[in-house]
Amino acid sequence: MTWEELQGQCEACTKCSLHETRTKCVFGTGNREAKLMFVGEAPGEKEDESGIPFVGAAGKLFDKYLFAVDIPRESVYIANILKCRPPKNRDPKPEEEDMCIGHLREQFKLIRPKMIVCLGRIAAMRLIKPDFKITAEHGKWFEKNGVLMCAVYHPSALLRDPRKKDDMLADMKMIKEKLESL
Repeated sequence: MTWEELQGQCEACTKCSLHETRTKCVFGTGNREAKLMFVGEAPGEKEDESGIPFVGAAGKLFDKYLFAVDIPRESVYIANILKCRPPKNRDPKPEEEDMCIGHLREQFKLIRPKMIVCLGRIAAMRLIKPDFKITAEHGKWFEKNGVLMCAVYHPSALLRDPRKKDDMLADMKMIKEKLESL
């Protein structure tokens, strides 16, 4: 499958009811040959308006962390499990994830990243392991199918609880070190 075909499938998708309320499909953005891919759970309001992941308040904070550890945003690929915004930014429902995860798997196949970093608990529970505990396991590496995976706090969680910001910076520094070692 080509990028154009996959994006077309996402934009035309009607597998779940979220397509009924979306403004734009939020497919993904960045370097399509990236070694490092970040995956969040679902688009928010600003993302739904723009069609680009992580551009709202949480995205701006995420950009500051990328900048702080010298990882250019354009060097990575950023996507979400869901490509459409859940109403009122609620958590994705498992059945919505089930309907949308195929698009993300195809993105993985096209990119073939060496590292995947889950942004938040929900993405980590879907991609790393179902009982993932973000407070205890953020920044810990797992290997699945030859790909290094870890999770960090979702940037929106940092906006709600700034006490976690130091942990996020430490995790991002560790991600940068691991990226450089590849």
